[in-house]
Amino acid sequence: MIHPPPRYRVVIDTSVAILGSPRVSAALSTATIATALCTFALRHTIGTAGLLAILGCLVVLVAASLAAQWGNIGWRALVPISLIAFTAWAWLTVFWSQYQWASLASLTYLLVFTVLGIYIALVRDTIQIVRAFGDVMRFVLVTSMSLEILTGLIFDTSLRALSIAGNLGTVNPIQGIFGARNQLGIIAVIALITFATELRTKSLQRGYAIGSIVLAALVLVLSQSPLAFGTALIVLAASAALYGLRRVPSGRRRYWQFVLIGFVAAVAVVSWLSRTAIVASFDASGDLSYRLRVWRQLWSLGEVHRLEGWGWIGPWKADLAPFTAFGNFGARVPGSAHNAYLDVWFQLGLVGFLIFIGLLGLAFMRSWLLASRRRSVVFAWPALVLLVLIVSATAESSLLIEFGWLTFVVCCVKAARELSWRNALDAHPSSGI
Repeated sequence: MIHPPPRYRVVIDTSVAILGSPRVSAALSTATIATALCTFALRHTIGTAGLLAILGCLVVLVAASLAAQWGNIGWRALVPISLIAFTAWAWLTVFWSQYQWASLASLTYLLVFTVLGIYIALVRDTIQIVRAFGDVMRFVLVTSMSLEILTGLIFDTSLRALSIAGNLGTVNPIQGIFGARNQLGIIAVIALITFATELRTKSLQRGYAIGSIVLAALVLVLSQSPLAFGTALIVLAASAALYGLRRVPSGRRRYWQFVLIGFVAAVAVVSWLSRTAIVASFDASGDLSYRLRVWRQLWSLGEVHRLEGWGWIGPWKADLAPFTAFGNFGARVPGSAHNAYLDVWFQLGLVGFLIFIGLLGLAFMRSWLLASRRRSVVFAWPALVLLVLIVSATAESSLLIEFGWLTFVVCCVKAARELSWRNALDAHPSSGI
């Protein structure tokens, strides 16, 4: 006589089947991306407590879903060692931080988005990730444009709750639901890459994909962000380079990769020598002079703890030392260093900076090699998105928090899963290594 399994076993098996299902993974991935992309809007509508509650629920659900699918995930290539090293060093700074409780809270916040990004990279294919990002970005861009039309053209007012100035009917830039034109512009550039990938892979109806590209291009123009314009030009050049590399025979591709590296280095040198003219052409001298003031002050303070840094803080707290020293900048009290590289050096010191550069370099190198070798155009998405994050990090620190960090972790882990030396161990489990 066969006895039925205990009721608790039935409940556990059913829960595992539901949490490990592709539909739940897709829903959690989309919800995570949407939350990360809308943190500014959520914080200014439901408050920080509401945002933290949403993130807490997502972490619990993501952990349960990941546990349900653990047997299908290759454990040796879970997380890049460089990402582990950077996160570990950031946590170590708690011991010498000048603001330990703030560091602990900020590191926990960083860890939340790290875990969420790792989950998306592990349970979803690259094309599924692109589709999730595309759906969320269509929503936020349509929402941003709708609110800008309401405030700028219909009611001719502002929406202070979301820092929307209602500039659509004027010559001034729009901000959307992101609070700043640079953030909106960078999101528009990533959206352009995502929508173009959807069009090329035919994963979305052609009319919708073209309409999405037009929408993202319109938002980019209306943002009037010099940073976003410059980043878009660099991405366009990188796309052309990838297009050419993918058509070079595999035996000659390495040679052309080195030629491309030399060309990029030469362009970088010429751009640096012509930086004054470039800044003037983008009409960004005002933003640059403000950033230079911040960077000079940050550099002088950073020299105090040059090697180990002041301690991780993420977004700056204006009421904590040493950030109180930036309070004499008039009405614009900076919330960051407006440069992710200087921000990392200031908070994590020279050690953290070198780990960070290694992390970025490895992630981009892996994703670029995948994009130039694989036949499917979808593999170009992580490389181009990483390029946007790396370039925009020279004038904004958004790479280090929330959507920027989540997107970086997704691309980083996805590239490492495809090009990791630890995959060789999975191929030879009995090698004894």
